[in-house]
Formats: sequence, C-alpha cells, structure tokens
Amino acid sequence: MTAPAPTISPELRALLRRVKLGKLLDTLPERLALAKTNRLAHGEFLELILADEVTRRDTTSATLRARTAGLDPTMTMERWDPSTAVTYDQATWAELGSLRFVDAAHNVVIMGPVGVGKTFLATALGHAAVRRRYRVHFERTDTMLRRLKASRLDNSHDAEVRKLLRVDLLILDDFALSALDPIDTAEVYELIVERHRSAATIVTSNRDPIEWLALMADPLLAQSAIDRLQSAAHELVLEGESYRRRQKPGHGPDQNPEPRRTRRRP
Repeated sequence: MTAPAPTISPELRALLRRVKLGKLLDTLPERLALAKTNRLAHGEFLELILADEVTRRDTTSATLRARTAGLDPTMTMERWDPSTAVTYDQATWAELGSLRFVDAAHNVVIMGPVGVGKTFLATALGHAAVRRRYRVHFERTDTMLRRLKASRLDNSHDAEVRKLLRVDLLILDDFALSALDPIDTAEVYELIVERHRSAATIVTSNRDPIEWLALMADPLLAQSAIDRLQSAAHELVLEGESYRRRQKPGHGPDQNPEPRRTRRRP
C-alpha cells in the first residue's frame, strides 16, 4: 500500500511564500517522501530542495533572457532533428557548440539555400549562449535596419546602436537578402567594424559573401566590412532538403499523428 504524501502545514506554506520560496511547494511533498524513504540527513534534504530552487530559477531566468534576446523558444539544440537530410561539417558545428567563438570574439557565417535550417542553428547557438549568461540579441537584418532608420527620427539612434554593440553575441538573420541603400550600408559597416575582435557576430545568408558586395551601395565600405567579418569567422555551409518541411504539424521527430479518418456519407 502506497504511503500518503506528507502534508504541508499552512504555517510552513506562509513562511515559504514570505521568503519568496513558494515555488518549492510544487515539489516539496515528493521531496519529503524521498527524504523519508532514503533517510536523508537534515543537511542533505536542505541541499536537495535548494538545488531544486536554483534549477528552477536558472531555467526561468534563461527563458526570460531568451525572450528579451528575441530568440524563438522552439529553436533549441535539443529540438534539432538529427535525422534531417540537411548536411554540414559536424566538426565545425561541434566547435561552434562549445561557444569558444563567443569568448574569442570571433564571428560565424551560416550559409545555404532557403529552408535548410540556418535560422534554426543560429538561434540554437543563441539559446546556448543565453544559458551561459552571455548577452544575446537576435534580429532579422532588414528589420534591424528599418528600426535604426526610424530611430534617427526621434534622436534615439545612438542609443540603439550602443545596445547592438554591447551584446556579447549579435545574430543577424537573412543578411543581405535584398539590396542595401547608402544608409543601410553605413549602418552595417559601423556595426561590423565596431564589433570586430571585440564581440561575436553570427550572420545567416542565402548568398555567398562575394554576392554581398554587389548588394551594398558603397563598394569601399562593403569591402572593408565584409573583409573584417570573414577574417574572424567560422563558416558553416548547409546543404540538402528544406528543414521547414520537418517542422510542419505531424512531421516532427516526436510526432505520431493518428491516421486521418474519412467521414462516411450517410
């Protein structure tokens, strides 16, 4: 016969909430039962429940920081489907996963055709960096450039640029997807030059770097920026079928959809 779960007195509940440990109540009955079964000493039991609280707070903190960074919560390393037909250099990916490039203030260029998972892998690296308490910002390049243009109208431009310069990892998605006018080219130049060898940047692109030059308005600024970006960059090239097809409802690795039932006509 299973022993009843230990009861938590109203006084203890009130005390835990008063010291902002109310979330411990979610698992405390199970932990009390475990302590009784395993005959844990008082110190061991205290260590166990405090470890639960630290884990919960770290997870909550990482979730909030990932949201602030603009990261898609579904694009984490553990959710990447290893059975995908997309191919890339595994040694390079393993090196990027160590995040040593962030410590070294190196860059990452992730290239490949539409839909192979460039954004997914860049975002996954962002989540890994957030968990290690790096400051991260993710944004589509065209969205960032429009935002910076708008910030010139209310004199907040310098503040917005400083925010982009001070993060440990800046992720620019869909880089050089379309032509950049002189203002956009100057913005990209300033960001890359100011972050060069001082902070890490990831860019994803459907185009090769040689094509970026033709899309930027000022050839000299373009050459200077791209040369700096590439000179300190790891390159990860993705090839294969569209990864997005595997993200459709019912196509994920954990999905096991029921067969569709045909409605019978009366």
